[in-house]
Amino acid sequence: MTTDTSHDHHPAETSAAREAEHHGATDAQYILIAVILALITAGEVTLTYIDVGPIFLPALLIMMAAKFITVVSFFMHLKFDHRVFSVLFYMGLFLAVGVYCGALLTFHFFAG
Repeated sequence: MTTDTSHDHHPAETSAAREAEHHGATDAQYILIAVILALITAGEVTLTYIDVGPIFLPALLIMMAAKFITVVSFFMHLKFDHRVFSVLFYMGLFLAVGVYCGALLTFHFFAG
C-alpha cells in the first residue's frame, strides 16, 4: 500500500484560491481601524469631563453606535458575510438603544 502525498498545484491556482478564500481587511486597515476606535474612545472620555449641555447623551450614543458598527463590521467580519447577519446585529443595536432611551425617559418623566 502506498500513499502519494505529492500535490501538483500550480502557483497561480493556489494564489487565486487563497484570494477567493481570504476575506477581510488587511493588517494596515486593522491598524487604522484600531486608531479610529481609540480616537472615538478618547472623544467619549473627553466628553464626560467637559460640560456640553444637552448634546452630551446624543453625542455619546452616536459615538457608541459608530464603534459598535465598526467592530461588528470589521473585527467580526460582518461586512464580508451574508446580509442577514448584519441586519440581525443592527436590529439588536437599535433595540438596545431604544430600550436604553426609553428607560432614561421614564426616569425623567417620573422625576419631575
